[in-house]
Amino acid sequence: MSPEKLARMANQIATFFKAQPKADRAALVAKHLEDFWEPRMRRQLLKLVQDGGENLDPLVIEAAGRMRAPA
Repeated sequence: MSPEKLARMANQIATFFKAQPKADRAALVAKHLEDFWEPRMRRQLLKLVQDGGENLDPLVIEAAGRMRAPA
């Protein structure tokens, strides 16, 4: 998947969870990504964050820091 498409999808998820209480947002985004994204997509997202997080919503970057590394 292209990095642009992956970033767009992750940002859409973050936008959805911005309606939740602020303290829970990053944890909820991280849980959603862990539950519904395949390991390959999660690895690619973590690589995007590691490479500077360009085009990623700050909530996605925060959530990535809470995600378990995929096997």
